[in-house]
Amino acid sequence: MNRNILIRLVIDLVMTFLMLVVMAYHVTGNTIHELIGVILFVLFIVHNILNRRWYKTIIKGKYNAQRILKIAVNVLFLVSMVVVMISSVPISRDIFPYFPIDNDIIVRQIHVLTAYWGFTSMAVHIGLSWVTIINAVRKMTGITGMSRIRTIVLRVLAVLIVVYGVQTSFERDWGSKLIIYDPFGSYLLDNSAMGFLMDYLSIMGIYICGTHYALRFVQKQDKDIAYKQR
Repeated sequence: MNRNILIRLVIDLVMTFLMLVVMAYHVTGNTIHELIGVILFVLFIVHNILNRRWYKTIIKGKYNAQRILKIAVNVLFLVSMVVVMISSVPISRDIFPYFPIDNDIIVRQIHVLTAYWGFTSMAVHIGLSWVTIINAVRKMTGITGMSRIRTIVLRVLAVLIVVYGVQTSFERDWGSKLIIYDPFGSYLLDNSAMGFLMDYLSIMGIYICGTHYALRFVQKQDKDIAYKQR
């Protein structure tokens, strides 16, 4: 496998894991939360440096539904992460205690809301790149052939994750978290770190699976349009 692709894949996997950890503020505590946030910030910068060519391609070529979708999601993810990181400095209590503000409730609201948007857009971002990720994993593991049984097992697993994720989304009132600041509501559901991890992974799975299959549909539509225009 190409070394650069491997490095990108490892960084993306680490970022995804750290994003899960940083969302578990009440489980990790403030100090670990801020420390992981700083590491995530550094990896986010590295991620963008490694993918800097993407920014040059935005103004080039033709735009179709697929490309517009990818750009919109990537920009949303970028903006969300930038706002999360900027808003974390004035409300920091351990890592950056030198920038206190008297009334930080508004900044906290912005920080929490954009964190949920960042988590959601990250999952969609992964879904858009799912084929690339799977192909990279196949190369790493040496899997080259197709297996009907493996495909069925993975699809059943995906369905189970989505079903559990939908249930968890309602229990945690995920939709409201994207528009309303609620620092305490979801904490009542977290009896353990493992429970939190399972719930958030399943919610992530909804957006990954949904985006992956939505992208396949859009790609099919683009192909049909291109075929008709011949």
